[in-house]
Amino acid sequence: MSKKGKVFIIGAGPGDPGLITVRGAECIGQADVIVYDYLANEEFLSRARKDARLIYVGKKGGDHTLPQGEINRILAGEALKGRTVARLKGGDPFIFGRGGEEAEVLREAGIPFEVVPGVTSAIAVPAFAGIPLTHRGYTSTVAFVTGHEDPTKGRSDIDWTALAGIGTLVFLMGVRNLANITRNLVGAGKAPGTPAALIRWGTTPGQQTLTGTLAGIAATAKKRGFKPPSILVVGEVVSLRPKLEWFEARPLFGKGIVVTRPEEQAGEFACLLAAEGAEAILFPTIRIAPPLKWGDVDRALAGLDGYDWIVFTSANGVKHFFARLGERGGDIRDLKGIRICTIGPATAAAVERKGIRVDLVPDEYVSEGVVRAFEAVDLRGKRVLLPRAAEARDVIPEGLAKMGAEVDVVTAYRTVRSKSRKEDLQVLLEAGRVDVVTFTSPSTVVNFKKIMGGEPLPGKVRIACIGPVTAAAARKQGLAIDVYQETFTIPGMVEALVNYFSRK
Repeated sequence: MSKKGKVFIIGAGPGDPGLITVRGAECIGQADVIVYDYLANEEFLSRARKDARLIYVGKKGGDHTLPQGEINRILAGEALKGRTVARLKGGDPFIFGRGGEEAEVLREAGIPFEVVPGVTSAIAVPAFAGIPLTHRGYTSTVAFVTGHEDPTKGRSDIDWTALAGIGTLVFLMGVRNLANITRNLVGAGKAPGTPAALIRWGTTPGQQTLTGTLAGIAATAKKRGFKPPSILVVGEVVSLRPKLEWFEARPLFGKGIVVTRPEEQAGEFACLLAAEGAEAILFPTIRIAPPLKWGDVDRALAGLDGYDWIVFTSANGVKHFFARLGERGGDIRDLKGIRICTIGPATAAAVERKGIRVDLVPDEYVSEGVVRAFEAVDLRGKRVLLPRAAEARDVIPEGLAKMGAEVDVVTAYRTVRSKSRKEDLQVLLEAGRVDVVTFTSPSTVVNFKKIMGGEPLPGKVRIACIGPVTAAAARKQGLAIDVYQETFTIPGMVEALVNYFSRK
């Protein structure tokens, strides 16, 4: 008899990918099969193994991809085949998530399971809207209620009279029954003027909050076209929102910002944007590839002891240079006695992570700044190695050669067009979800235009560029620059975006 697998019933939290538990993330990474819901942020799936099978069984606004019985059958069936299954559910699996039903089926089948609690939206979403569910000066009681109860079934299973006496009420999945919920509460004695709030897509950059009174919130929501997924909060604590609102008050909240950097390098940028409230839309226009031939690099590595300086103009150059050095059996000891210059602090950090001290970083993080930084160095008769991209400006080698240096330029990597599709971004552009497109190098600009073709961007979309060379490339492609910063770094670009929209 084959060994049974195991099922992890995981609460993925309310939507913000940072709110999944450490244990939940570990279980996703262990799974052979991941069965996931509509409300589970799909970014969690990036934690899965590459060979894991993904099965979508989401439920959207009452429309079920699969009935619950079929979901139960999939969970049990996959585990009985000896597989480790991650059942990924939005919020907490035991708070209106039917996780208890799934666990019962597994227990009856003799299948081992583990429940990994999640941050329920009932708590997290009001917190992100600036609404504390309990507060010493307002209430010490709170109740969580499903909003899915069928109003046509004749008799309610909810004790509305008991609920009316509780300080704070949180209804999950209740937008479609909003009028019925508010009517029953008022009928049971809850004051019609009690503050109420509807929160949609809570904890995400698309969060929307609508406030009003218990008696009026349903009409307001209908007028505004407020749709699921939303939760309803009723209670005096809602009145604290103007004072405690923080998430939606961040400077880039609600802004969709396109990141065109290679995906493996977009992480820092996306995190900084998210910290300021933006939705980072990853649309890499280039990918980094090794050179077509390693001959020039290999010859330079074989003769490293003949160089006085190595100049790195990007973190990509650092990565590929040292990777090739390692492939040839070398290590950082081969750089003994060689001085290092980097074009900026990010490149310097990449070198220093290798355990090597950087000797020279210019004040201006551009090629011209590198040349000016060397004006204080005697380069006469010195040999300089410049590992860089296949296509790059010749400002540095020409400038250093004029100072008397012998400069060897070698191709350490290439930038090539990514596999991003125009259609993927076009959908977001047409939906009005894109506010800014950012460019961090001339190649990101050129390849963006190749992918998107000649169609102009919508008028509301702004262009942000890092550094004068990238800005020049954008203008050459017919793009007007709206956001430009003096500090040519990713944190500098984020700061410039914050300043731009703060002024607006």
